[in-house]
Amino acid sequence: MTDLNHVVLIGRLTQDLGSDERSFGYVGNGQARANVSIAVNRSKKNGDQWVEEVNYFNVTIWGKTAENLKPYLTKGKQICVEGHLKQDRWEKDGQKQSRVSIVADSVQLLGGKSDNSQQTGGAPRFQPVSNNNSAPSYNDSFGDTGNDFPEDIPF
Repeated sequence: MTDLNHVVLIGRLTQDLGSDERSFGYVGNGQARANVSIAVNRSKKNGDQWVEEVNYFNVTIWGKTAENLKPYLTKGKQICVEGHLKQDRWEKDGQKQSRVSIVADSVQLLGGKSDNSQQTGGAPRFQPVSNNNSAPSYNDSFGDTGNDFPEDIPF
């Protein structure tokens, strides 16, 4: 049996993309990289009462997908991330450190806060062609060859 590393999360962005220099940039080969954090709420029963539990996850989005989504990734915006877990390990001051983050294979904008505080939906889905995150692929709802970002976004 082969191993499986796949995660799907729906949550809200904790800050605007580009609000600091570490959240959006370009790596040495010119590829765009976006680092976002999402808050995922979960309700669970504690005795007779339901309580909210919030978990925060770091997500990395690569390539044209990161560039195309940059204007839309604002604090409070709800997104669906499909991807895989990645563990980074390093040593600092003689102590071994570790962090698990999510590398997005696809990102879908969902309803939620926007610049004018209106509810949105029916947003485009951005998905890289391959796992090397070299180029995005757009679903057929925009027609054409999928190489151009649509001028009229449906939200």
